[in-house]
Amino acid sequence: MERGRPRRTRGDSRDTRFRGRVIVTNVICAVTDENFPSRTIIAETPVQRVLDSKKLSGVLATVPVMAERQLDEVLDTYSVVSVSGAAVFPDLPVEIAARIERSMASARSPATRRAYDSAWRRFETWCTAAGHITLPVHPATVAAYLVAAADTLTVEGTRAYAPSTLSKWVAAITDRHRATGHDNPCSHEIVRATLAGIRRDYAAAGERPRNRRAPLLTSDITTIVDYARRSAVGWASEVLERRDTALLLMGYTGAFRRSELVALECRDVRRDRLDGAHVRIRKSKTDQDGTGTVKALPFTDRHESCPVCAWIRWLQIVTAFDTGGRVAVIRLLSRAAEFDSHVCRGILPTAEKRSPLFRSIRKNGNLSDTPLSGAAVHAAIRRRAAGAGYDPDVVAQLGGHSLRAGFVTQAFRNGADAHAIMRQTGHATPGMVEIYARENAPLVGNAVTDLGL
Repeated sequence: MERGRPRRTRGDSRDTRFRGRVIVTNVICAVTDENFPSRTIIAETPVQRVLDSKKLSGVLATVPVMAERQLDEVLDTYSVVSVSGAAVFPDLPVEIAARIERSMASARSPATRRAYDSAWRRFETWCTAAGHITLPVHPATVAAYLVAAADTLTVEGTRAYAPSTLSKWVAAITDRHRATGHDNPCSHEIVRATLAGIRRDYAAAGERPRNRRAPLLTSDITTIVDYARRSAVGWASEVLERRDTALLLMGYTGAFRRSELVALECRDVRRDRLDGAHVRIRKSKTDQDGTGTVKALPFTDRHESCPVCAWIRWLQIVTAFDTGGRVAVIRLLSRAAEFDSHVCRGILPTAEKRSPLFRSIRKNGNLSDTPLSGAAVHAAIRRRAAGAGYDPDVVAQLGGHSLRAGFVTQAFRNGADAHAIMRQTGHATPGMVEIYARENAPLVGNAVTDLGL
């Protein structure tokens, strides 16, 4: 017996796998080039092959170093059963099969599916041009693809693709191979090492650092909101101002992601007589299963910066438009009293529950039936900051994430601890919250302020 290998007993299940006839649902293909002396790639076929012990020995003879050990691992992973107990794909009704297909497609978000499809098409195009097999692909091909992308430069001479983009492409290749029943080439060491080396090369050269959005603090929010109200001229401009003010104040106090803001429906926000407003997030980036969570938007001392007032003033517009269209909105604004006090405890408008809360607005002031897009939130923040007189370089650093980043930064500066901040942001670990403190409030809790210089 080979030294170092465990002794197998009569009851060992591994011995029984080689007794008599076994059914193997995969074709074992040995990859024996000089770069992969012990690499075994599994490619499933729809036809089950029945192999006896002699045929298995023949397969093993074609596999070089560590072949038997790798085959044991494969047999542990893939279905190997007796012929009498073989699982046969059932004859399912068409509607059941279609339902299964839809459920499998829903396992990932539409945005993720679109991103993976786009990345896979790009990879297919590159493989076709380079003369490589696409599916299943060799790990060395994936490594060559990553290196080629990392060495691609823009007309300015900078790297064209960030490491995060390359990681997304790897995830797309992995997803396509798993979906089609092939072994994942991206789990091979050559792919992992190549991607890690590219990241280190980027970091050493200082290229393509992550561009985090600048935070908007409380003083910024109040300044931008105040200017938006003062600059509103005409009923169409006032409609846009009410929507953008609600976006800014609700997004800031709720520490919302822009995807969470645009997904809100009128039914998701309700007034609470003690807290202010409760906002239910039905689904989010970190809650794809839709468990849901509730965020509270408090009553504030100043009506100008009260998120509940901003929500109700915008809800008045939504309700008026849904019930009477453009004419009802003009009538509402022409009869509205001057906004010089709180309106958050007054009569609450009744809007269609399932209609989107934040919508795009046409130039004539009409509201659309579709929800606002994340890109529109990004553009609205930049437009309002530019209108308030912010420097163009500062405006270029702002975006949809500036509201969430601003909440965390301002809370740290005001003395809140990480766990209190996490209650509103929904972060899973304090470490994620601390990133904002290190980048945007580095002196908070820092001993450098106690040196006595």
